[in-house]
Amino acid sequence: MKLWNVKEFSMASDVEQPAFSYRAKNGKSSAETDGIEEPLLKNDSREYEHFSVLSAILPFLFPAFGGLLYGYDIGATSSATISIKSATSSGISWYNLSPVEVGLITSGSLYGALIGSVLAFNVADFLGRRRELILSSLMYLIGALVTALAPNFVIMVIGRFIYGIGIGLAMHAAPMYIAETAPSQIRGQLISLKEFFIVLGMLVGYISGSLLVETVAGWRYMYGVSSPLAVIMGSGMWWLPASPRWILLRAIQGKGEVLALRDTAIYCLCRLRGGAIGDSAPQKVDEILSELSHLREEEEATIAEMFQGKCLKALIIGGGLVLFQQITGQPSVLYYAATIFQSAGFSAASDATKVSILLGLWKLIMTGVAVLAVDRLGRRPLLLGGVSGIVISLFLLGSYYTYLGDIPAVAVVALLVYVGCYQLSFGPIGWLMISEVFPLRLRGRGLSIAVLVNFAANALVTFAFSPLRELLGAGILFFSFGGIAVLSLIFIFFIIPETKGLTLEEIEAKLL
Repeated sequence: MKLWNVKEFSMASDVEQPAFSYRAKNGKSSAETDGIEEPLLKNDSREYEHFSVLSAILPFLFPAFGGLLYGYDIGATSSATISIKSATSSGISWYNLSPVEVGLITSGSLYGALIGSVLAFNVADFLGRRRELILSSLMYLIGALVTALAPNFVIMVIGRFIYGIGIGLAMHAAPMYIAETAPSQIRGQLISLKEFFIVLGMLVGYISGSLLVETVAGWRYMYGVSSPLAVIMGSGMWWLPASPRWILLRAIQGKGEVLALRDTAIYCLCRLRGGAIGDSAPQKVDEILSELSHLREEEEATIAEMFQGKCLKALIIGGGLVLFQQITGQPSVLYYAATIFQSAGFSAASDATKVSILLGLWKLIMTGVAVLAVDRLGRRPLLLGGVSGIVISLFLLGSYYTYLGDIPAVAVVALLVYVGCYQLSFGPIGWLMISEVFPLRLRGRGLSIAVLVNFAANALVTFAFSPLRELLGAGILFFSFGGIAVLSLIFIFFIIPETKGLTLEEIEAKLL
C-alpha cells in the first residue's frame, strides 16, 4: 500500500499551508513536549471554525432521525404490546401470546441492535458514516413495514429484528457523523441534541400509543408510523455529503488518489459549513491532514490494536461510561414509575401510558437543559453533578421500599430526581464521549464495541431485574444500584477527561 506524507503533498498543493504542530523524537506532539500545553494547531483552529447555523442544522438533523426512530420504538412498543394482546382490538387471531412471545416482541429490536453493532464493527470504515446511516434507514423502513404488515407472530419478530439492526447501525454511525462534521464550538450541543431526539421519539411513541391503543389493529399503525420517518432519514442522508475526516482518512491510508480525495473533502466541508467558511476550507482540510499524519493515522487499524495504547484508553473511557449508564439501573427505575405514582395518589397516572407521557416530558425538559449546558459547563461537571443526584435518588428509593413505605412523596421525588439527573449526565454525555474519544482510524470499530456494550448491558439489566427483585427485594436492589452509582462517580472523577472546546485531533493528541 502506497503511503504519503504531508510535506510531499503540501508541495503539490497551491494552497498556503498553516503552521502545523510537529512530532518530537520522543513521539509526542508539540502540544505535549517540555511540559508546555500549547494548541495542537498553532493557529488554534477552534477560534476560526466559521459556519452558518443554517448549514449546521441539516448535517445534524438527518442523522438524529436515527435516534428519533430508536426512541419512538421504545415508546410505541409499550402500548403496542397491550394492543396486540387484546381480544377485541388486536385485529388478529393469534393475540393469545405467551409471556415469552411478548418478551420477544418487546426485546426483538434490542437483539437486532446487538447484531447491528456487530455488523458495524466490520463494515463501518468500509462504508463510511453516511452510507452506514443510509443502510440504517433502509433497515428501519423494511423492519417497520414487515412488523406492521406481519401476518403471524414469526414474521413480526423477524421485522422487529430487522428494525433493531437499523437501531444498532444508527446509534453507531449517527454520533460519529455528527462529531466529525460539527464545528468544535457546538459539537457537544449537537451530539447531546441527538439524545434529545431519542427522548422526543419516546414521547411521540408514548403519545401515539395512547391515541391508538384502543383502535382495532392499532399496533400495526404504531409500528407503521416509523416508515415515512425512515424515508425522510434515508433521503436526507443521500443528499448530505460524506464526512470530510473519513475521506481524509481514506486518503492517508492509500484508499484512493490523494489529490482527488482532498478536493472531495474540501467540497464536502464547504457544503457542511455553508458560505460562512469562505476561502478557508482548503486550509482547514490541510490542517486535518497534517494532524492525521502526525498522529500516525496512515497505519490501518488491526483488531489486536483495539485493546492497546490509545484505543484501550478510549475503550475504558467510552465503554465504562455506557456500561455504568445501564448498570446503575436506568431501565429498572422506569419499570417502577407507574406503581410509584399510583402509591402517591395520582389516580390519573394509573394508566401506564399517561405516566409514560409525564415522564417523557420531564426527560425532554432535562435533556434540553443538558444540551444548553454541555458546551458551556463542560462534560465532567455535568457528569459529576448528575451522577451525584442519581446516587442520592437511588438511596432514597431503596429507603422508601425498606423503611419509608408510608411516605410515597419520597419515592416520587426520588424518581423525578433520578430521571432528571440521568438526562443531565449519562443520557446525552455517554453518547457524546464515545463519539469524541476514539482515534479516527479506530473510531468506527471502537464505537461499535461501545455501542455493543451499551445494548448488551441494557439487555442484562432488563432481564436480570425481575429475578433479582424476587431474590433480594426492591429495597436492597435499589441500594445495590446506588452502590454501583457510587463506583461510577469514582470512575468519572479519576478517568473521564474534559473534552470541551477541543477538536477531535486535539483530543487524540492531548488526552489519550
